[in-house]
Amino acid sequence: MELRAKRILDVGCGLGMYVSQFRQFSDDVYGVDIDPDKIGHASEWLPNLRVSPAEELPFADDSFDIILLNEVIEHVDDDRQSIQEAFRVLAPGGHIVVYAPNRLYPFETHGFFFAGKYHGPCNLPILANWVPNFVRNYFAPHVRIYTQHEITDLFDGLDVEFVVQSHIFPGCDNWAERGTMGRLFRDTMHLVEHSPLRCFGISHFIVARKRS
Repeated sequence: MELRAKRILDVGCGLGMYVSQFRQFSDDVYGVDIDPDKIGHASEWLPNLRVSPAEELPFADDSFDIILLNEVIEHVDDDRQSIQEAFRVLAPGGHIVVYAPNRLYPFETHGFFFAGKYHGPCNLPILANWVPNFVRNYFAPHVRIYTQHEITDLFDGLDVEFVVQSHIFPGCDNWAERGTMGRLFRDTMHLVEHSPLRCFGISHFIVARKRS
């Protein structure tokens, strides 16, 4: 996907890490986040940042060529409305890029509730995402998780084609720093990511193109 001179929006930009990286390719990069403190800090060194929920983007129709929602839709109040808003401000021919938690990944990485207390974030040491909904929702009611169909269903009624429907595994760079066994684990995960077992990755990776 070409980034040079494109109009780019990062929804849920936080402290602006991806906005900063995108600005290596284009000056026309924007970011929104609901956290005013993060936007305030990021605005000290980055332009074009605004406080806004994903469900009500402060931009005109067809404003952007690329829109990133990186591990965002699982946290918003209304995930379907967030996708619809991204579609609205996306220009024909543009792309929406979504990363979101995968229900087939065996561990819950956002932390969990137990005995009336929140613990985490960490990898919940059970097959938390493979249990029935009522069990998983007891331990992790604060964050959504998606099957492949649930992700693509968010685009129902929108005139898009899916360019990519895949999954990613963790980078595991922190494991690699631990020595030979850590590097072996990282390299094994990279091999798995390029195998049929990719469907068990930590996140969905979806690219949807808005038809002209």
